[in-house]
Amino acid sequence: MATKYAVILLGTLPFSALATADETPLNVVATIGMIADVAQEVGGECVNVEAMMGPGVDPHLYQASASDVALLRGAEHILYSGYSLEGQLGSVLENFSARTPTLAVAPASIDPASLITAQDVYGVDPHLWMDVSLWTQTLPTLSDALSEARPECATTIETNTERYQAQLLALHEWVKESIASIPEEQRILVTAHDAFSYFGRAYDIEVEGIQGISTETETGIADIRSMADSVVAHNVPAVFIESTINPRTIQAVIDAARQRGHDVTIGGQLYSDAMGDEGTVDGTYMGMIYRNTQHIVEALGGSLAPLPKALDDWASEWQLAQ
Repeated sequence: MATKYAVILLGTLPFSALATADETPLNVVATIGMIADVAQEVGGECVNVEAMMGPGVDPHLYQASASDVALLRGAEHILYSGYSLEGQLGSVLENFSARTPTLAVAPASIDPASLITAQDVYGVDPHLWMDVSLWTQTLPTLSDALSEARPECATTIETNTERYQAQLLALHEWVKESIASIPEEQRILVTAHDAFSYFGRAYDIEVEGIQGISTETETGIADIRSMADSVVAHNVPAVFIESTINPRTIQAVIDAARQRGHDVTIGGQLYSDAMGDEGTVDGTYMGMIYRNTQHIVEALGGSLAPLPKALDDWASEWQLAQ
């Protein structure tokens, strides 16, 4: 597969130096599950990818532990999202980049023209995985990097990439069709923090977060009142908690809306900065998008579109209704 990206590679060790004559899987450590799962799908049996941050872990606030340092020390390759998502890990990643190939996947993959800018310390909204068509653009980056590290696996990796790309693009279209079924006046997604802007842009749904892009920002009484006013004014039927954030701010909005005579419910738990439990469909990238879409559509009055045939094998594997 031809190289199409500008690699942001902090390490000086060439990928080719990692190639081995045996079939030992490449040992890869990724910071977040949304990168780890995609890299595993692309690399297949040629790689062993482990995520530092598991279910319910907030990358905005994450600090490396001694076990994390040991995990990184044993990695042959390190993958992270970039755009300051793992802000507090920055210095740790920088230190390891001197000895281990370290790749910022999002900046290496996605055209800057596609980014959503932010008026805060981030500068760029890092939650790119919320738009499946954008996150699909990480596949060639990962495919090229892993193939260069394990050249004997290049053909297998290319096959895996083509298969997975077809699934992701089919999922993207399914999400778009499903969200479009929500009545336009109810197509408003209220969440705990502003992690769904790419989702909103890609799938034509208005998004409002109580907190900013980073969960480090404080939520005040004025923020709660403002969001409650918006919920009441737009007659929003449901709001959503997130798996990585304390639900108290969402509950405060619900209480404030009810004081104004508007009954709003919790539409479900969404995965924003982390996937679900390992071994479940929610613990995969495709599964987190599927489950988020299911909760949003059903709570806001829409209906899920039939899954496309390109997802038959995936749906069968996880015993999902087709």
